Amino acid sequence: MNDMYKTLDDFIRYMLDKRTGSKATADSYYRDISRFLAFLEEKGIDDLSKVDKSIVFDYIDLLRSGKISRGKISNSTYARNLSALRSFYRFLNERHLCDSNPFLQFRKVHVEKHLPDVLTFEQVERLFASFDLEDPLQVRNRCILETIYACGLRVSECCDLLIDKIDTHDMILSVIGKGNKERMVPYYPRLNELFDLYIKMYRNEYADEDFPYLFVSQRKDKISPRSVQLMLENARIKAGLEINVHPHMLRHSFATHLLDNGADLRTVQELLGHENLSTTQLYTHLTYDRLKKAVDSAHPHAK
Repeated sequence: MNDMYKTLDDFIRYMLDKRTGSKATADSYYRDISRFLAFLEEKGIDDLSKVDKSIVFDYIDLLRSGKISRGKISNSTYARNLSALRSFYRFLNERHLCDSNPFLQFRKVHVEKHLPDVLTFEQVERLFASFDLEDPLQVRNRCILETIYACGLRVSECCDLLIDKIDTHDMILSVIGKGNKERMVPYYPRLNELFDLYIKMYRNEYADEDFPYLFVSQRKDKISPRSVQLMLENARIKAGLEINVHPHMLRHSFATHLLDNGADLRTVQELLGHENLSTTQLYTHLTYDRLKKAVDSAHPHAK
């Protein structure tokens, strides 16, 4: 294997081990950096420390023009490419494989932040009501989706939940998020009842005694994010919701519903595990938009 690609594999493994990004982010970074390494190979460069400003400028021109990608790329894709390559070279610097970071000189582009898609509280309840709690498999699926919503988890965090990190007495769970940071999240009594039902009806049958994860597949493995996506899509169809859904919408809905009902921004930030408050502030715009629409449609002076 080319040493550059071996170094890339080491970097991606480091990302995943240190939880500096999700699996999806790691996959995107791998593709972005692989494209850059292929460009270097075409230039006859096999040493990452030999990359200088002129080489990077050539690569950026090709990238932005769409000549080495599938058409012209958006600002957000360009920003992700820069972030991937900066992080990769930062890794090289830390490992003393390179003295400089040639991507630091490039300015970050402005990327417009789109408001996240959320479900209304009524839609969430319709979704959960679609599960048959007499069926062990549906109990598991409902429990997984409600855990994401009840605690505002990323889908990877839910799949990685350990059974010994669930305190059913105090109704609080411990989750490891990005950057390998642990946070404590309380949950409501209905989820506690679901945990009890799921463990009795499903987990006790499929999980070996020493299986550490809370949620187990029918193959007796850890549940996968793709499986969660499929169970959510099936629930959407059964509930008759004519919208596109993905597991992160449940996390977005958790945050928005808390803010709608008076939770303060700092608390929601802590519950979500956001490092920066600005990330959490996106949800306030959703809340304001809904309040404005309510006033516009209901206030007599707005008509």
